[in-house]
Amino acid sequence: MTRTARRNRRMSQVIGVSAAALLALSACSSSDSGSAGASDASASGSAPDGISGEVTVFAAASLKESFTALGEQFEKKNPGTKVTFSFGGSDALAASITGGAPADVFASASPKTMKIVTDAGGASGAPATFVRNQLEIATLPGNPDKVASLKDLTAADLKVVLCDKAVPCGAAAQKALDASRLKLTPVSYEEDVKAALNKVVLKEADAAVVYQTDVKAAGDKVEGVKFPESADAVNDYPIALLKESKNTDAARAFIALVQSAQGQKVLGAAGFLNP
Repeated sequence: MTRTARRNRRMSQVIGVSAAALLALSACSSSDSGSAGASDASASGSAPDGISGEVTVFAAASLKESFTALGEQFEKKNPGTKVTFSFGGSDALAASITGGAPADVFASASPKTMKIVTDAGGASGAPATFVRNQLEIATLPGNPDKVASLKDLTAADLKVVLCDKAVPCGAAAQKALDASRLKLTPVSYEEDVKAALNKVVLKEADAAVVYQTDVKAAGDKVEGVKFPESADAVNDYPIALLKESKNTDAARAFIALVQSAQGQKVLGAAGFLNP
């Protein structure tokens, strides 16, 4: 074999070995990349995608408008969530919770009704006051009976409705009446503040003692009359995560929204007072 032929043969061998080495490196790299990709996919699949699922909120009737708005904001901010509300008298809601009704969050119109739940061991952690509310007299549009004070409601020819005394708005009204040493016999006691207000809206009553937030929510359907005694009967509103919550992450997130600057802005616009 000539020198040139031997040189060409050695070069072919070197090239063949180099190509094999490159192929091996490529295969190894491809294998590592595939392993890394599978690992990343696994990690991504196990990582939480954020809160989801349904949140059931039991809330005082006076919170209906503002909480409904906050629920819509919550669902928009957290796709895949749904907020379901049950509004009513705080005492009835507390009784439902202690009776085993499924719920994640309880927002009450008074510490007394919240205590029904906490004493039964139904709350997870201590409740937090998130707003306060003050009473106001709701009269027919234009205030045809010229109601100007709490004392005016004691007139014999005036049909007045109050919330039941077991309900926070009823207990607050009674507190204001007691502080003023006034006796008022209503034509009816209603199960919650919305029911009391509705009697005036439907013109079945001349006036009702409700919250200022409810008067505001009713717009021109009623006329509001402020009275100084209401300052002696301001209600604190506590909110709590419930012990039997089935979706604690979403429940905590909703409570956080209520307490946030954004939540307080919505509640403040509805007429609630700062906690």
